[in-house]
Parts: sequence; structure tokens; C-alpha cells
Amino acid sequence: MIDPNSLKRITPLIILFLLANYTISPSGAEIEPLVEKEAFLTAQPRIKKVFKATITGYSSSYDETDHDPWLTAYNTLARDGVAASNVLKYGTKIRIPSLFGDKIFVIEDRMNERFDGENIDIWFESKEKAKKFGIHRDVLVEILE
Repeated sequence: MIDPNSLKRITPLIILFLLANYTISPSGAEIEPLVEKEAFLTAQPRIKKVFKATITGYSSSYDETDHDPWLTAYNTLARDGVAASNVLKYGTKIRIPSLFGDKIFVIEDRMNERFDGENIDIWFESKEKAKKFGIHRDVLVEILE
């Protein structure tokens, strides 16, 4: 038999758990599971433009960057998912399907001035990994909305 005092204490928790797993529609007339909202959250970004570029790698080493190798030109920390370009705006989201599948990169850094064309540099955690990645020419790059 369940102790009535214990039941009084856990009832609000059960109600909170049930409410956390459902959302009420604006009209209040329907209750729909959050699972149906998942399709919206996992929707693929739309492709705005596709172009060919040369893709290379770089790392946060002093000989490849300026005075602070861990700080991007956009004033963020260098990390996985950061890319550099001299022609794309800061914050531009790109995908390089042939090399990275569905992974999305964000332009947060700039390249050396000598790279003025359709070049994109992908940040790697070490200089060795960046060198191993190499140079990939005429690769399709997707600019995302």
C-alpha cells in the first residue's frame, strides 16, 4: 500500500514530468507530443548558392597565423567548425559535402592576403592534421541560408 504522504509529495513531480513531455497548442484545445516538433528542429538548411573552391587546412600555430593564433578574425576562439575565407562574409554557413558530408562550417576567420580568390581554409586542431588534409581543388561548396 502506498503511503498517502508519499503520494502527496510525488504527485506534483509526476504532473511536471507529464507536462514536460507535452506542449499545449496556442488555442489550448489540443495537446500534441513534442516529438512531432522534432522534424522542424532537424530540417536541413537550404542551399543559397553553390560554387567551386580550393579547400585547404590550417591550425592555430604561430607560423600560420598572426599575433594570437587561437583568436579568429571574427574575435571568436578557433575550434572545430571554423573556416576562413577572404571573399565570404563573417557568419556565412557553408557545407562541403564531398569532403565533410553534412557538417556545417561557419566563416569566422580570414586567410593571408595572398589568397584572394575562391579559397577556403578549414581549421584543424593540429598542424599535422591540417597538412595531412592537404589541398583539394575544384571542390563544390554550398553556401547555406
